[in-house]
This record gives sequence, structure tokens and C-alpha cells, in this order.
Amino acid sequence: MHSSSKQGKGSKRSVQFKNTKGCLQIVFSHLVEESGETKRKRFYLSTGYEDTPLNRQLVGDTVRIIQRDVDYGEVDLSLRKYKPAVLLTINSSIPLISPNTPTQSQPTLSKLWEKYSQFKKPQVSPSTYCKDFTKHRNHISKFPSNELKDAALIRDYLLEKLTLDAAKRCLTQVKACCNWALEENLIEVNPFLSMTIKKPKGFSEDEDVNPFGCIPLLR
Repeated sequence: MHSSSKQGKGSKRSVQFKNTKGCLQIVFSHLVEESGETKRKRFYLSTGYEDTPLNRQLVGDTVRIIQRDVDYGEVDLSLRKYKPAVLLTINSSIPLISPNTPTQSQPTLSKLWEKYSQFKKPQVSPSTYCKDFTKHRNHISKFPSNELKDAALIRDYLLEKLTLDAAKRCLTQVKACCNWALEENLIEVNPFLSMTIKKPKGFSEDEDVNPFGCIPLLR
């Protein structure tokens, strides 16, 4: 269960997720105003995901986002920010969702990057856009998978094919792209949100790793 020591506006307890009939469900309470009165209501956000380790990680990303909004009194009570196709009940029984319930199809990472690039284009210099955004687009086009569900595979690919510094930069940009897509309701969760690549001291280059590995000196 996710918990936070920070107590902000509308916060009484941590946002949690639970197993309900084999599906993961997010539960939290928040203060709302109705007819001039402030009341605490309990929200049930049914994800439609089976209770598996991978899905717990995905749902955990959403839990952290909601917890942050609860702490700062910025909860989107419509829940569109957290899951566009969610079933929501307030102060009612927990809805039962079949584990086989189809979820909204997710756009590919390449399509998200193109949309994100167009959004950022007016905000950066032409040289930055041409250099950096094109470079990361080329990296994304070579990923072994373009599906968000394969986030771990993509991270491992970056570590294998790029230097640590280049992998870190690319992952940071992919994460920023998915954060933007989440805010725009283009995706349901950002699977890269909790992923990090720590750069050891002494690594500063930003070039691709030599695909042929190290070549010994001839004597």
C-alpha cells in the first residue's frame, strides 16, 4: 500500500489499491462540497487490470499521482486525469470488473513522441528541436517494441545499446513525453514514471556504444 507522511488539504488517509475479485482497484477519500456543505466522500477507481506483479507496478504509478494530488488538494474529481475509461462509484458498493474486461487501446510510443514533439516545438529553439528531438525520435524508432507495456524491455535496450549518459537522457525524455500524454488523457498510466538510470562518476559522453565492443590493441 502506498502511504505518505504529508497531510494536505483533503487528506485523511493514503491512497491505496486492493484486490477485488481478482482485479486491482484504487480507493481513496477526499473532501468535496455539496449544497454548501463540505463532506468527505470515498472514491473507488476500478482499473480493470488483473492482480499481477506487472499490473501492480502500473497501478502503483497511478496511486502515486493521485496521492500527490490528494496531498496538495488538486484532485480531479472526474478522475479523467487518472483513467479516462474508469468506472467510478462514490460511497457505494465496490463494482465488480471482470479481469478480461478490455482496456482502452494505447497509442504507440512513436505516435506519442510525434505529438509531444509538435507540442514542444514552439517552446524550444529550432536548433534544439532539430538536434535533440530528432535524435530521440531516431532512438525510439529502433526500440525492440513500441508498446508502453514493454517499458522494462525498452529500458534494458537503452542500457545495452547506449552509454549510461545517453540512456539516461533518452529515458528522461521518454518519461517526460508520457507524463505529458497522461495529462492530455492520451494514455492511462506512465509505465516509465518510476524508472531511473543512475550514472556512475566519470561517465559524461553522449554517444552510442560501439556495437562491435572493445577491440584489443595489436602488438
